Amino acid sequence: MAIHSFLAFDCGATSGRAVLATFDGDSFSMEEVYRFPNGITEEDGKYFWDIFAIRDHFVKCLDSLESKGVRPDSIGIDTWGVDFGFVGKDGSVLSNPRAYRDPYTVGVPEKVFREIPREELYAATGIQILNINSIFQLCAQKAEGFRPLKDAEHLLFVPDLLAYMLTGNEVCEYTIASTSGMMDQKARQFDKALLERLGLRTDILLPIVQPGTEVGRYKGIPVIAVAGHDTASAIAAVPAHDENFAYLSSGTWSLMGIEAPAPIINAESARLNFTNEGGIDGTTRFLKNITGMWLLEKCRKVWKAEGKDYGYPQLMEMAASEKGFPGRINPDDPRFANPADMVAEIRAAVGGNLTDSQIVSCIYHSLVDTYKEVLGMLRSFAPFPIERLHIIGGGSANDLLNQWTADAIGIPVVAGPTEATAIGNVMMQARAAGLVKDRREMRRIVAKSFDLKLFVPKR
Repeated sequence: MAIHSFLAFDCGATSGRAVLATFDGDSFSMEEVYRFPNGITEEDGKYFWDIFAIRDHFVKCLDSLESKGVRPDSIGIDTWGVDFGFVGKDGSVLSNPRAYRDPYTVGVPEKVFREIPREELYAATGIQILNINSIFQLCAQKAEGFRPLKDAEHLLFVPDLLAYMLTGNEVCEYTIASTSGMMDQKARQFDKALLERLGLRTDILLPIVQPGTEVGRYKGIPVIAVAGHDTASAIAAVPAHDENFAYLSSGTWSLMGIEAPAPIINAESARLNFTNEGGIDGTTRFLKNITGMWLLEKCRKVWKAEGKDYGYPQLMEMAASEKGFPGRINPDDPRFANPADMVAEIRAAVGGNLTDSQIVSCIYHSLVDTYKEVLGMLRSFAPFPIERLHIIGGGSANDLLNQWTADAIGIPVVAGPTEATAIGNVMMQARAAGLVKDRREMRRIVAKSFDLKLFVPKR
């Protein structure tokens, strides 16, 4: 049987990596072949992603593989959602993309609602109202006279922008576009009439294409527009054997939802601020964004500066030692979006001079309480019984948090794989190559190829 290889570039808010997958048509193995740091940079009080540095890391990785005689069958790129950059009339990338944690969108949704009522905006786009949504970023950039927006020929979301920087070809992939708050969920194209009411440019928007489209080639290697939103790639890799599940993609963000056959847009989903985003095979990712391990990562940064470099096994021990600590926070409170000192912010919110262990326990319990609450909401919307929760992504390796979650929600938790995003990325490349037929087969292959852990409720 022929052996195929696919390269996934998976970029997150704090780091990026390249994963090389070897696939024999029935199962596959993966190897991380390159890793690089990523983060927000500040320029004149504005926050950006260094897209050129990311591109350079891609090229270094590909050059390194080439020097070793490794040539993947194709390349796929996935990243976080909502952020975008601009390509000028001369084909140049005009600016680094603004970062979603830039506070320049604070108060913008309320201004938009004066022109388009919140209920109408949600009914059209089905997207959870968050300051970070692309539509609000564009409004903020227009208001401040951001020059790259004025000079742009086209807008490209981050994974599509990176693909452009490798191939010279532009596309707008469906799953990443669906995070923007600018897309008509039913038509699966941008709602230009709605955007024009806000005075936003629509000539910079490209037609939307579906996952699996070939963008172009880098040194002869096909670059595939996979499910470019990292969560969409991750959900494509959920190793479920049927449809009766909810998922939790656990990383910097915790994204909890169901895979629905069609958008769920009504007064109740609007009231509860659920989002509808694009999935593969015409599905809808009906989910809620929850601040996740961002809380812990920001605390670790503070502790490391103090000389305390806690690893994840030690953090789990610390949380377990304070299992009964009663303090809780709302993970989605705006005060935790990007404080200068997350430890101090949590102490101020809970009250008292909390120990490090109490802070970790507080974060874990607060996340679990939120997961339980959101799962209860999902049960009221799901057109099927939710019989188990699949936890994927880096957070799925946290055995303590997984068990506490199972105990709280009262149904089994299936944890893994940790590399779900990269797996979904390469599986879509395999589909583009005609080696896998649909998401059911993808999931069967994932379940066969990786070790999973089952957590059964203890109470």
